[in-house]
Amino acid sequence: MSSFSRLLAAGVFAAGVLHSSYSLAATPCGHSSAHEAFAVQALKSELMVTALSCNAQERYNSFVAKFRTNLLNEEQKLNTYFRSTYGRSAQREHDDYITQLANVQSEKGLSAGTIFCLQRMAMFDEVNALDTTEDLSNYTEAKDITQPASFETCAAPATTNTRPARRTRSTRRA
Repeated sequence: MSSFSRLLAAGVFAAGVLHSSYSLAATPCGHSSAHEAFAVQALKSELMVTALSCNAQERYNSFVAKFRTNLLNEEQKLNTYFRSTYGRSAQREHDDYITQLANVQSEKGLSAGTIFCLQRMAMFDEVNALDTTEDLSNYTEAKDITQPASFETCAAPATTNTRPARRTRSTRRA
């Protein structure tokens, strides 16, 4: 990869991270189940990228085994989110998200170079120390894990089905 390509990729990555961080922080709706599902998926992907990059597949497998039920529940929430948001193209959008997530996290690893494994392997110790699904949820909320994009994960506000008052035409006499 040429130095220009690496610089361009780093710039695109940085812009995505800034946009993603701003969008998630600016969301006025607080905590939602879809938001939590995206956070857990990002953690799972980050650990997978770390395992593959740092030869730590056993540690990743231990994480998946320990939190299997929670990971499956969060995956179901993501499926529900993508179905309700994208309809018939839900599976394609979900697959695109997973691919983009792995790509942006891999690119982050490549840009960190040899220090990546030193920085990321501690996450396996941290998740291994967690006991409950609530611990995992709190951990994902506290970690700054890269997402490829921001997804609106709030429920739409309830609407009333009222029509605006009909304007009547008035005639003015002079």
